[in-house]
Amino acid sequence: MRMLSFSLLLILDLILSVSSAAASLSLLAVVNTSDSSTTAATTAATTTATTTFFDDTNGGDANLTTAAATNSSNSFADMFDRALEKEFPESEQNEVADSGSFNNSVAEQQAVLETVARVKPKNNETKEDKSFQLHHVFNLDSENRPEDTPTLIDRKDNVFIISNTKSKYPMLQLDLRLISELVVVIVSATCGGIAFACAGQPVITGYLLAGSIVGPGGFSFVTEMVQVETVAQFGVIFLLFALGLEFSASKLRVVRAVAILGGVFQIFLFMFLCGVTASLCGAKISEGVFVGLFLSMSSTAVVLKFLMEKNSINALHGQVTVGTLILQDCTVGLLFAFLPVLGGTSGILQGVISMTKSFLTLITFLAILSLLTRTIVPWFLKLMISLSSQTNELYQLASVAFCLLVAWCSDKLGLSLELGSFAAGVMISTTDLAQHTLEQVEPIRNFFAALFLASIGMLIHVHFLWNHVDILLAAVILVIIIKTIVVATVVKAFGYNNKTSLLVGMSLAQIGEFAFVLLSRASNLHLVEGKVYLLLLGTTALSLVTTPLLFKLIPAVVHLGVLLRWFSPDISAEIGYKGDILRADSAKRISLIVQGPHDS
Repeated sequence: MRMLSFSLLLILDLILSVSSAAASLSLLAVVNTSDSSTTAATTAATTTATTTFFDDTNGGDANLTTAAATNSSNSFADMFDRALEKEFPESEQNEVADSGSFNNSVAEQQAVLETVARVKPKNNETKEDKSFQLHHVFNLDSENRPEDTPTLIDRKDNVFIISNTKSKYPMLQLDLRLISELVVVIVSATCGGIAFACAGQPVITGYLLAGSIVGPGGFSFVTEMVQVETVAQFGVIFLLFALGLEFSASKLRVVRAVAILGGVFQIFLFMFLCGVTASLCGAKISEGVFVGLFLSMSSTAVVLKFLMEKNSINALHGQVTVGTLILQDCTVGLLFAFLPVLGGTSGILQGVISMTKSFLTLITFLAILSLLTRTIVPWFLKLMISLSSQTNELYQLASVAFCLLVAWCSDKLGLSLELGSFAAGVMISTTDLAQHTLEQVEPIRNFFAALFLASIGMLIHVHFLWNHVDILLAAVILVIIIKTIVVATVVKAFGYNNKTSLLVGMSLAQIGEFAFVLLSRASNLHLVEGKVYLLLLGTTALSLVTTPLLFKLIPAVVHLGVLLRWFSPDISAEIGYKGDILRADSAKRISLIVQGPHDS
């Protein structure tokens, strides 16, 4: 109704303007058609009026200003402005109070006053203070350079980047710092991958090395880690989503015992061994238990990437490895609930209640997803296919949105993003559109996976690793040996042959990137001391760097095992036909699942 009134008002003003202009033209025509005597008289009158006007200097200027203002106020632009002022008065812009404003936040006790320091932009430096640095090459010489983004530092040396600049009207805002650093990471990861691919080495190593070079531990091309790592987290999400799309219940049914029971047993075994070792060495048992918990985590992203490159996902050891990694991702919420118990910030009873709550939440979440898989998901996918008959753009967008929605719900329930993204893939894998969905999200997965691996590399400080390379290298070798032995022993206990046990142990012998999160949480709870924190941090970083080398050594280790008769070569083949599984049962019985009927 208001829009109709506004439109009628504009039309009315336009009609009045046209009528006024027509009247002026008619008057001009009458003057032009008058006789010469009338014209002379008019000219004389005009001359007299002009003379009088200039003689009256006190009131003449006011009359001229009034006349000009009257003529200007009758223009269409001014009438349009007056109509807009009536429709959008200035008072409406301040009707809704900004709850996040400075005064409101302090008045409502939602914030406290604190002293911060604002970092000066680099364009305020004097010529004497300026010095050339290599990362200046990537800066744009313009008014909107990434360095001009306001930066604040508080008393605890926390650095904050302005996320929302105050403006009178809603407007698009651009974080050029984030764009600049994403460009640096993507380009460096591409160059690193190309270099290592040309050298015949795994591209993952190139991604990790490129990240370490451009990160804070290298040439400091990237300094704001939070933004880049947040975007890079999509790499893990889409990696596990793609893994869920390739999920096959029939394949994992064979390894579910070792994946579930064996995975849980591995975690408790590491906690027990490290706790006993800490007690014998005179350290705190809680610190030793955390170290065992820390060491039990393996890198889901790195291991999956290598298994995909080697086409080993469908091999028996690949299925056991994937099942164990999934189990570790499922226990993320439980591990976070267990840390306050180890840190002494909560009682044992409260910790048990928290872990039980997390476990019940996990079961309920999986039950709801199972129900949706049988009801809504197939209908939704078919609808997207029917709407995407001309192009796959809508289906691709819907697949990504579905993955992110389930992952977000999982995170909000206190579980993990990784678990939710994998569950989303499993939900689609039960339909006939799993392969089509995988083809749509595979390019997205590859891009964000490379970005994620490069962001992991940025956590690696080359200078720190070089200064402590002796102790860190010894720690990494010890971790690889211990994890390989423990994991291989557990897998062997479930009836698998020596080769499968060894391959699974070597595949899970590194410390995962999620351990960085656990370590940060433990440090906040004062669960580990500063020197232990640095040791675990450096060991984790170096283990991720050496993981590609470890995977390169697997064929040589297998060949050595055959020569030493640890396992016979005739039963060591584990890659089945077209992804089927060939399993050795106690090294005596072989069950081969073959697709299609045999000819009689």
